[in-house]
Amino acid sequence: MTASKAKTNIFIDSRYRRLRAGWRLILQILLLILFLFPTTGAAYFGAALLVFPESGGLTALENPNAIIDDLIDHPIASGIIAVATFVATIASVWVAGRFFDRRRFANFGLHIDRNWWIDLGFGLGLGAALMGFIFAFELAFGWITITDTFHSETTGLGFPAALTFRLLAFVCVGIYEELLFRGYQLKNMSEGLLAVPSLGPRGAILASLLISSALFGLAHAGNPNATAISTFNLILAGFFLALGYLLTGRLAIPIGLHITWNFFQGNVFGFPVSGSAANTTTLIAIDQGGNPLLTGGAFGPEAGLIGIVALLLGSVLIVVWTRARYGQAKMMESLAQPELRDALL
Repeated sequence: MTASKAKTNIFIDSRYRRLRAGWRLILQILLLILFLFPTTGAAYFGAALLVFPESGGLTALENPNAIIDDLIDHPIASGIIAVATFVATIASVWVAGRFFDRRRFANFGLHIDRNWWIDLGFGLGLGAALMGFIFAFELAFGWITITDTFHSETTGLGFPAALTFRLLAFVCVGIYEELLFRGYQLKNMSEGLLAVPSLGPRGAILASLLISSALFGLAHAGNPNATAISTFNLILAGFFLALGYLLTGRLAIPIGLHITWNFFQGNVFGFPVSGSAANTTTLIAIDQGGNPLLTGGAFGPEAGLIGIVALLLGSVLIVVWTRARYGQAKMMESLAQPELRDALL
């Protein structure tokens, strides 16, 4: 083998005539960053015009750091910013999938049919039920006190409108985070690690699950009120959210679960959502008490022992659902196998 050919093989997988997985993952992240700059920049400026009309948006241009927190905490702005991030993420995965992966967009867990929608419904119901369990448990033990209902801290915006924008934001977050961390990253890592002879398909998928879940947890490490415990718990949440994908090969359960877990956490039961103040508009406003190691404190249930209990309970229910729906609950080893478009680029 010549030196030039050996060098080429570092970048190209000759079996499938495409970039190796590591390069695909790096380029997708670079694409995401490239797309995020114009989309979120326009979103912040537009949101500033709506939220701070007296400034003409200049505040967003002159001192963006001073208003980022205010914008994120505002329902309209959070919805606009989430839509912009959604567009950038979808675009980066689509471009990377077509030109680097040689893969159809549907192959990222989006083979949408009747079963996909049924699984989505289950995920939506499960996220709501698990957060209801956390709320009922803490209420029963006296760790929370209900202080208000139909609560909104947003001046000049009615409760229904504020709640709608919060829901829009969490729908976008649920879709783009699952598509990125599970649909794209876990899928590509599994294919890349399959080249390690000692791993095999199951080993490759499990190693990819660990890496992608770690990235998911670290991506939230900079959130307000984050701690080492909250980051560790979110790594566990990455395992939990991926479970439905591993058992079905579809993102339906993870997407549904992610949406309602966040929305019911912050905007129905009044908990902080991963440290953020998304609970400024909520059906039930609460005062949080109890030991933060149990409740998660200012970060929300995801940083507490009660959150881990909910993750374990939810995992069992996902396995039960999958077995009941499909007659089995085992890892889809096909996730480590490439599904390429017929035509070569």
